[in-house]
Amino acid sequence: MAEDPSGGPVRFQNRGSRPMSGPPVVPRYPSRVDLHTHSRRSDGVLEPQALVDAAAAVGVRVLALADHDTLAGVRELRAPGQAELLLELVAGVEINSVASGIDRLWEGELHILGLGVDLDDEAFEAALDRQRESRSIRFGMIVARLRELGLPVDEGAAVMRNSPGSSLGRPQIARLLVAAGHASSVDAAMQTLLARGKPAYVPRYGLGPREAIDAIRAAGGLPVLAHFADGPSRRALVAELASQGLRGLEVHYRHFDAQTVADMAALATDLRLVPTGGSDYHGDVETYAEAHASLFVPDEDAEAMYAALGRQPVEPAVGGASS
Repeated sequence: MAEDPSGGPVRFQNRGSRPMSGPPVVPRYPSRVDLHTHSRRSDGVLEPQALVDAAAAVGVRVLALADHDTLAGVRELRAPGQAELLLELVAGVEINSVASGIDRLWEGELHILGLGVDLDDEAFEAALDRQRESRSIRFGMIVARLRELGLPVDEGAAVMRNSPGSSLGRPQIARLLVAAGHASSVDAAMQTLLARGKPAYVPRYGLGPREAIDAIRAAGGLPVLAHFADGPSRRALVAELASQGLRGLEVHYRHFDAQTVADMAALATDLRLVPTGGSDYHGDVETYAEAHASLFVPDEDAEAMYAALGRQPVEPAVGGASS
């Protein structure tokens, strides 16, 4: 297990920088809302349509596809001629902002979700394109470093780099390492080779937190601080981000224990941030249905998101259904 800067064990994929050891959240009803998922257009394992179908099959009514630095999956699902979706799709994106100068952050990053962004905003797409280019460069550097370490994954990496609009990252490389027999699992590849301080680690560069927040707001979206379990103990940092335009906080995150959810909800209330929640589904170790079984995002999170965006859902997908 990797360690965070304070010395405690954590899971990879930025699921908060302190261990989740308390009582789990018990869903009050099957979640109809999931505002944080990933597809194969970034580091998920399902095609966008397959992800939507899996979520709809277990009763999700409002789903945000929030791939890293790309809206390609959302565009595919909304393209002319596509089958009508069985749920309401929210255009989302996750930006791994480089938090230079902020101490004690896991991997030196703050992840900012953009919910409800405008797919036609050219300036935002240009910013995402620059993010994807920096990811591609970093991806190539990691592959080269693995080759030097005698752990080549070049062939599979070349295929991935030829996928237009996709956003490349370490989870894809971790899967290649598993497929090549160089690692026993994605988590093992991350923790032993790809995490900060490990042999194949290459630092990220790109947008900072304020730049990410500004870009999301300019594109009409709701900027949300994702899976930051240290929020209650680092209130001043979250308050500073709020003063810079942050408008939401991921409270009902599937990997948070019940006490963390309560503490995050109190923080969101104190700082007048919109509470959101989601599964952060990638798909390496479980089906969407299995992930959904432990997910609880109240309908009110979707209602609050729509209100903050100044919009109404296309259909009455949430509201009044939980009674």
